[in-house]
Amino acid sequence: MPEPHHLLAFILIALAMVMTPGPNMIYLISRSICQGPAAGLVSLAGVGLGFVIYMLSAAFGLTVLLMAVPYAYDTIRFLGACYLLYLAWNAVRPGAEPAFAVRRLPSDSIRKLFVMGLATNLLNPKSAVLYLSLLPQFIDPERGHILSQTLVLGFAQIAVSLAVNTLIVLGAGAIAVFLAKRPLWSRIQRYLMGTVLAGLAARMVFEARR
Repeated sequence: MPEPHHLLAFILIALAMVMTPGPNMIYLISRSICQGPAAGLVSLAGVGLGFVIYMLSAAFGLTVLLMAVPYAYDTIRFLGACYLLYLAWNAVRPGAEPAFAVRRLPSDSIRKLFVMGLATNLLNPKSAVLYLSLLPQFIDPERGHILSQTLVLGFAQIAVSLAVNTLIVLGAGAIAVFLAKRPLWSRIQRYLMGTVLAGLAARMVFEARR
């Protein structure tokens, strides 16, 4: 098991990242508005399977990597910090895409909805970097059981992502209308998220090497 404060910190990072606009969020919102919440939930099931695939791949790969390469942790930690700064910049840069921007999508079958949700997540670089660059800094090799620590952290992230995205899917239409009428709220959300992500990046950079 990871240390409780490591687990809590990773959950907070997972929460910040799932609330940052990206391919998964834009697709789920667009699908929910164009075809209804039920379609959004089916797509979300595909997204969830994508997370499981990434998490299991990272769990077994990281177990080998962190045991075999002495400075793998530091390398991955700095890469993760750079990616968080990139996300922070994308959140606040001029002309950034609104979190609840909607794309027109045709009505699809349940099977296609699931497959498209899965493909959207598997092709999302944010999902890959989350497990390969961010998760390892919360694993303490001195506690042993690297695989079990990775699985606990991974499933915690998946639970957070599915919970938040379920709320987004169910409230997509109302939230999109609310933000469209109140652009100030959208700007506040962007700058708040950018600040949080930049702070997390700084924490990663200046954290002492374990």
